[in-house]
Amino acid sequence: MPGFPRLRESYDLVVVGGGHAGLQAGLKAGLLHHSAAVLDRGPKYSRSFYAPRMDNIPGFPDGISGHALLDHQAAALRRVGDRVGYFSPALVTRVDRTPEGYAVAFDWLKQPRTVHARAVVLAMGVVDRMPEVGGKIDTIFPWANFALFDFCLFCDAHDMTGRSVAVVGHDAYTARLALELLHWEPRSVEILTHGWPFLGGVEPGEALALRSALAEQRVPVHEAELAELGGLREKEFRVRFADGAERTYDRGFSGLGWYSMHSEIPRSLGCRFDGDGYVVTDEDCRALAADTGEPIPGLYCVGDLRNGWNSIPEAWATAERAVIHAYASYL
Repeated sequence: MPGFPRLRESYDLVVVGGGHAGLQAGLKAGLLHHSAAVLDRGPKYSRSFYAPRMDNIPGFPDGISGHALLDHQAAALRRVGDRVGYFSPALVTRVDRTPEGYAVAFDWLKQPRTVHARAVVLAMGVVDRMPEVGGKIDTIFPWANFALFDFCLFCDAHDMTGRSVAVVGHDAYTARLALELLHWEPRSVEILTHGWPFLGGVEPGEALALRSALAEQRVPVHEAELAELGGLREKEFRVRFADGAERTYDRGFSGLGWYSMHSEIPRSLGCRFDGDGYVVTDEDCRALAADTGEPIPGLYCVGDLRNGWNSIPEAWATAERAVIHAYASYL
């Protein structure tokens, strides 16, 4: 947003994170005539920022890029700028309970700042783990930017129909993802473990069941390390392995899971986590306490950070539910 917003000492609501869920939470607060601060590390940290086209966004029948969608949401937030401040790049370092609500510490314009709020919405999202090729994670970025390497089953699997797909990863999650992709009828699916032992560390019974299912569905596994990527000009995902072999696919797909689930702040606030590492909430997106299972007053968790389905429409829905509940109960 142009210019620098004026930072107040306190707000009705502070939103930690400025992706799709965080921007929607800030917009909803403004529409409900409440003051809010959206603290955004930066648009490039949103999972969808580099997505070239998303087909599951209401109102965009021809698809829209993640970057453009974030721009649309930021423009909507600007229209409630008299009530909602958007601070970016802002790195939140702590969130603490206070007698009146919460104190949120963050770095902005190279200075440490603290704001207070009656309620807080955690919308920090999660970070995909990128395959390291040649010791670098940015090797994969061009293929991701041209929709030749995908990360989200619910966002992108429909585009795998009739295509050859390489799933990169080595654990049980990778195997289950490869099997799930078959639902969309790709021409073929193969697993590339990138040099890691396939299903190493997985309980033997589960590993045997997964290997049997993959064999039954004719999903081969290649354990050689990826040495180089190619085929960008031809709009292919081409792999040269460390042993010199080469294979070409229509698409690559990440089976690597998350690099970070941003658990530090919710853990410090006493939140409960499920077995997959997501913050557990109730239907109003109130974060539940680890010790009692009861909602933590004034604390919400929305978007990919909370337990539930990961998709942008779902992120918007959780933001709506959280802010409406805060309006009714705390604001």
